[in-house]
Amino acid sequence: MATDPPSDAAPQRTNPTANDLIGAKTAFPDVGDLAARIRFDPDKGQIWLDDRRMVLLHCDALAALRSELIDQIGLERTRAAFTRMGYQAGAADAEISSRVREKGKVFEAFSVGPQLHGLEGVVLVEQVHCDIDVERGHFYAEYIWHNSFEAEAHISGQGLGADPVCWMQIGYASGFASAFLGRPIVYRETACAAMGFDVCRIVGKPAEDWDDASPDLKYLRPGRFAPLHDTPSAKAKRASTKPMLIADGELAGASAPFNHAYHLLQKVAPTDASVLLIGEGGVGKSEFAKLLHRLSARKGSQLVALNCAAIAEEQLEAILFGIEKGAYPGITETSIGHVERANGGTLFLDEVDALPLKVQARLSRFLHDGAFERVGGRKQRNVNLRVVASTSADLPKAVEAGNFREDLYFRLSVFPIKIPPLRDRRADLSLLLDLFLKRFSERYFKQATGFTERALAAIMAYDWPGNIRELENRVERGVILCEDGEAISFSHLFQPGEGLDLSVFRLNADGALEALFDQQATPDGARTPAPAVDAVSKILDQGVGLSAVTDLLVRQALQRTSGNQSAAARLLGMTRAQIQYRVSQMKRNASSQ
Repeated sequence: MATDPPSDAAPQRTNPTANDLIGAKTAFPDVGDLAARIRFDPDKGQIWLDDRRMVLLHCDALAALRSELIDQIGLERTRAAFTRMGYQAGAADAEISSRVREKGKVFEAFSVGPQLHGLEGVVLVEQVHCDIDVERGHFYAEYIWHNSFEAEAHISGQGLGADPVCWMQIGYASGFASAFLGRPIVYRETACAAMGFDVCRIVGKPAEDWDDASPDLKYLRPGRFAPLHDTPSAKAKRASTKPMLIADGELAGASAPFNHAYHLLQKVAPTDASVLLIGEGGVGKSEFAKLLHRLSARKGSQLVALNCAAIAEEQLEAILFGIEKGAYPGITETSIGHVERANGGTLFLDEVDALPLKVQARLSRFLHDGAFERVGGRKQRNVNLRVVASTSADLPKAVEAGNFREDLYFRLSVFPIKIPPLRDRRADLSLLLDLFLKRFSERYFKQATGFTERALAAIMAYDWPGNIRELENRVERGVILCEDGEAISFSHLFQPGEGLDLSVFRLNADGALEALFDQQATPDGARTPAPAVDAVSKILDQGVGLSAVTDLLVRQALQRTSGNQSAAARLLGMTRAQIQYRVSQMKRNASSQ
């Protein structure tokens, strides 16, 4: 049996120094703060990890489920399902890190993921190497896994094999790191106990740093659970279908709610059924409509969109169905409507609840007959199109109140799809942040390097009432406000007086609750403790300059960390590049004296 798992995905290093191995072989923090977050409530039949409900499951039961899924839907689809489940769990645990560990200590906060993996009984994690710079988005990590429950489950049901099998655990690691850093991080299992090794080994880094991360990312895409034993024609049809990327236009996601909506979209796209997209403002209903059209057989024809809430009521009928010359005084020429323009393609009616009852009646009749007349005309016109509608209203209640026709509601909602709000798909935040950061950095010719730790914590804690539209606008604002080559901070995203409700608290040094996000505090940090204020006052009284104080802090931090520049940077709340710059300045000043 092999005993030394390879690290073939790791970058080659020659004679690494202490500063190269940031966090290498560093022991994890004491796990007591995490263990204290687990609560058992047998009177209510509940187990809680912080504010999230948990369950205890038999490993044998999970192993049986895994084996049955492999038999029924195949190994690849089972792997995808388990990977996405793990990703969701990892992203959820990343939210806990900002509430448990002290802000500013990046390594300790990031260690929440590996340590929770052990507390949850999944695997014992041993760190080999961990290099993190949140603000610059730099990340590289290697870990060894001992006692992997997934490897044991796979061996018991399938035996040893040639490929790694810790799918849920890899998904967890990728989800946790992606949510923590606010950008897609991909972990890859380079050795596995189910391959005959004594332990498993994983390597993680940003998706773009891999030569080709698409084989890993494909398991985060929603899949179709077709029968394992398929007809040749069905297999050929699926093989000819181009797989969707994890990010498609404005859509990006790997969370369970996103996957559910996306899966429904895939199911209905090949048909001509009317689809009703339901969701709050800003969730991306129009982007789902565009994707639905692209996946349909009508993709070669145009998608014609009409925002029903943006048009005056008296004009809606003519804009939708067209108007004949002379229909009203002043109408000097015939104009075709959106229905005719969409012939052969898709008609998208955004905010359909804004249609007046008179237009609703005409639309309902058109959906029933497939024919219509222009306003002021008598000729029946037939068109062949698909209707997709969206609404942020509760249409059944609107029907009860008499504000929406019941017959139209049933004709539009042949296949309803609920688009989840952003607060229910926090696991997707890192993907969306990366998408918008790249877009606006290119648009404004900026090199925004990422987000500060406090900004990321706020993003994860905020409920996003404006959903994806609000997130996009805030990231755009952040890119504009931040300096070139710097990270976007909390104050770039959230301005004073916006009425934010970031109700996240932690214990301070005195054991009392304090707000994690205090908008009256310093721009990107908490209030300065009183003892530190006193110390600064004494330094000022002695006439010591800022440069000398900074040099002293850097020297003391390097001395405490045995010369490890990255550990010193974490201690001071600086970046490694800033520490390196200060050290070079000190050396230059010393040589000139």
